[in-house]
Amino acid sequence: MTTPSTPRRLHPVTLQQAAQDSPTLARLAQLARESGDRLEAVELLIPASLRPSVKPGPIDGPAWCLLVDGSAAAAKLRQVVPALIDRLRDRGWEVTSIRLKVQTTRQK
Repeated sequence: MTTPSTPRRLHPVTLQQAAQDSPTLARLAQLARESGDRLEAVELLIPASLRPSVKPGPIDGPAWCLLVDGSAAAAKLRQVVPALIDRLRDRGWEVTSIRLKVQTTRQK
């Protein structure tokens, strides 16, 4: 009978505890926080009527993605993307592009 090299947890852990134990999860959690921080930094530049339709998305190096509910909202948001990039750069983030991904709702 052999014992595993790493002890197994027999009790549930929170996401934060799991992230602390895993460098990969810790990095993903940090990117998710940063994406939320970026959206918060530019929120006032987004027209008030569009704000509920915009969610933070993934960060991929100097590119950032915003998740948008609907193509009409994405079209309007495209007009302010240059201002969003400028604001993020002013706040110290090295962002060269913002990609908009339209989220579609699936009907059952």
